[in-house]
Amino acid sequence: MLIGALPFAAASASQAPANEQARRLIRQIMQELRIPGLQITVVKDGQIVLSEAYGLANVENGVRASRDTRFPLNSATKAFTGVAIAQLAEQGRLDLDASASRYLDDLPAAWREVRVRQLLAHTSGLPDILDANGLLGGGSEAQAWTAVTARPLEAAPGQRFAYNQTNYVLLARIIAQQSGMSYERFLATGQFSSARMARTTFGDSYDLVPDVATMYSLAPRATDAADAPSRLSHWFYEIPPLLWAGGGILTTADDTAHWLVALTEGRLLGDAARARMWSAERLPDGRAGPWAGGWPVLRASPDLQVAGIGGARSAFVVYPERGVAVVVLTNLVGANPQQFIPRIADCYARDSSTPRHERVALARQQRAAIAGP
Repeated sequence: MLIGALPFAAASASQAPANEQARRLIRQIMQELRIPGLQITVVKDGQIVLSEAYGLANVENGVRASRDTRFPLNSATKAFTGVAIAQLAEQGRLDLDASASRYLDDLPAAWREVRVRQLLAHTSGLPDILDANGLLGGGSEAQAWTAVTARPLEAAPGQRFAYNQTNYVLLARIIAQQSGMSYERFLATGQFSSARMARTTFGDSYDLVPDVATMYSLAPRATDAADAPSRLSHWFYEIPPLLWAGGGILTTADDTAHWLVALTEGRLLGDAARARMWSAERLPDGRAGPWAGGWPVLRASPDLQVAGIGGARSAFVVYPERGVAVVVLTNLVGANPQQFIPRIADCYARDSSTPRHERVALARQQRAAIAGP
């Protein structure tokens, strides 16, 4: 255990001023936004330099948040689905430019020209399988699928960006079809195991998963008076297996950081496949859309910034050119950590004296030397 902790300790010591600045920011933000519990992990040049938990995982019982507490990623799960699709493409088992109907033979005729990359980037034009009340039809997954496939396209494929969950329902089916295993099994073997994500699983508020943070909201209840002060209340959310590829992962900030390190070091994807996955899908007028292959693109250039954003309470942002990634998971709906993560990332200044690829290579050599044969 001591040997395993040494690289983290050494990296943290080298970033002590930045870490202390980040801690002050987190405490201030938690107080301002009234966030009950939070995890933060920061990666710099392939090493975790800060990993901490704050506050309460469960307010009413006084259960403190720890680094082992599981939080929902919600829609940030889509980034993992994007990696899974990119892996299949890299292995030659899938063509991103092919129509989804090449891999799924039961699609409605109007859906048959939608391309895989358009599903990833939400430019498919498909109707959404969710409405304001949840799954279409208000019943089972099968009823929802019947309902959505009876609806017409909302736009011609590729014409415009429109975020919806139907895209990722289809991507999960394509992954299962082309991998020969279930969506969750393919992620477990191809990503979770490779990145040593021991605390990562799938579920929602209704599943009995150990060590999961309770979700809260400060939004007024429907029965509250218009001038009633905001108060902390439980927030229940449902992610049935049909929607896991779009929002089902439960994990920790540490596990997510390990995954980001594995991704940026090329252990999950080669450099070319990763670069394509992080390239924004172009719209018909030539403009870059807001999404790439499963990832929102916050900034294309300079200083590329790609993210996973979920449930208005969890987010991670990767700054490949800086060699920085920040993961913040909370249990408050409305915390929107993607909005304050840039302030945390700015604590970790770029090191212009040494090129990033040399810094990353040196960090790898240090870890290998400490770990031994």
